[in-house]
Amino acid sequence: MPDEAFISILDVSKHFGPVKAVDRVSINIAQGEFFALLGPSGCGKTTLLRMLAGFEAPTLGEIYIDDQPTASMPPYQRPVNMVFQNYAIFPHLNVYQNIAFGLRKEKLSRSDLDARVNEALALIKLEGYGTRGANELSGGQRQRVALARALIKRPKVLLLDEPLGALDKKLREQMQIELRQLQKSVGITFVFVTHDQEEALTMSDRIAVMSEGHVLEIGSPEGLYERPRTRFVADFIGTMNFFEGRVRAREGGKIAVDAERVGEVQVPADDYDFNAGDTVVVALRPENIRMRPGRPDLTANMAHGTMSNAAYLGDRAHIYVQTEGSEQPILVAMQNLDGAASSATHGERSVALQWSEQAVLLLRPE
Repeated sequence: MPDEAFISILDVSKHFGPVKAVDRVSINIAQGEFFALLGPSGCGKTTLLRMLAGFEAPTLGEIYIDDQPTASMPPYQRPVNMVFQNYAIFPHLNVYQNIAFGLRKEKLSRSDLDARVNEALALIKLEGYGTRGANELSGGQRQRVALARALIKRPKVLLLDEPLGALDKKLREQMQIELRQLQKSVGITFVFVTHDQEEALTMSDRIAVMSEGHVLEIGSPEGLYERPRTRFVADFIGTMNFFEGRVRAREGGKIAVDAERVGEVQVPADDYDFNAGDTVVVALRPENIRMRPGRPDLTANMAHGTMSNAAYLGDRAHIYVQTEGSEQPILVAMQNLDGAASSATHGERSVALQWSEQAVLLLRPE
């Protein structure tokens, strides 16, 4: 395995009959990293996590954890622990007993056991909750108890299978921050499965985006959001406008593209290897489009249209702009600074759209 990798997934596949749930995946994860497996349902991310845990055996390939091959290693011998989406809290045990459950075979003295459990309770900010019954806990508290029960074993790797999926939106956002802080404080390698793009962006050091058993891209949250290399990743993480186009010219340090719905688009040539005649996909984030009333004299990186619909979301508004000759509107995201978004959602009127060269992505057609 590579010297810098703490977990190394080498050319791993998992077949269920004719179905390739995971297909020739290779990933290296550093020690102490918060690493997310992100993708839609059925993409293979949970199967990959279960192979790390030892609940599934790879059909092909090998997984190393801390320099040790794991193919013949049963789950209970692996230096990992796992937190599930449903938490698996034992309803007949109190908080102390739930957290201490994993230590029952270590033959600790009562004082040592108390010290370990109290340390875990402090870590999850539930001091004094030891005697509370499992049915007396909120969803967020149950999630914390599940984390403490996993961490008390002091694993080298913590595996998390969508552990925040059962929480409401506000509590989930709070727990995202708490879980990230917890990971930093304990320094354990976290491998996290989620289908929630915002969750992965908020919590992770790096993200592997999966689709149909394959890893499409691995990168930092910022890199995957701002400079994705594939249309699938650009579309899956966040919201994106796409325009089919053809390169008209490459000259003067610029690439000029004739794009549907928006006319001429220019980008810096140094960022791409496209040439005149190439078919491309122009990608543009809604928040990178500036909108103002009126009909402009059009130049590159500008368009004109009519507001056709709007959705007021409180902190921002999504505004749909119809361009001439197209049924597909352009989505513009406007922040509600000094009430700008709320006022912009009323009425149907002519607007000008503009964006910078740096805001544009050129992608290869898929």
